[in-house]
Amino acid sequence: MSDAESFVPTPSAARLEPDCLFCRISRGEIPAAIVYSDETVIAFDDISPQAPVHTLVIPREHFEHLGDDVPAAVASALLSAAARIARIKGIDGSGYRVIVNNGPDARQSVPHLHVHVVGGAPMSHGMVELD
Repeated sequence: MSDAESFVPTPSAARLEPDCLFCRISRGEIPAAIVYSDETVIAFDDISPQAPVHTLVIPREHFEHLGDDVPAAVASALLSAAARIARIKGIDGSGYRVIVNNGPDARQSVPHLHVHVVGGAPMSHGMVELD
């Protein structure tokens, strides 16, 4: 069975927000193209990809951003899953970016901590473009 096929929603997670888009995905209420799932995180393809590979990794529990008392075990699980996603998607050898947009100035679009795994094509050198 693949990682995606083993997805089991966890409606009993301790910290979930009823109207949060990513919490609803975590509970299985909104369908998503699940790439990887374990007891701590879920990874799914972004619906508005910025590159050939653009997968989001979220904690199952609701944390608004990195400053939201995220336990070290959850932060570690997010980064470990990012590396696993790169292997699953076949971009671990060619390279990829792992990005966390934290807060409004960083353009965090969903107030639920998430990690972007982006790759599949050569990227520009600049990491930041300011308005």
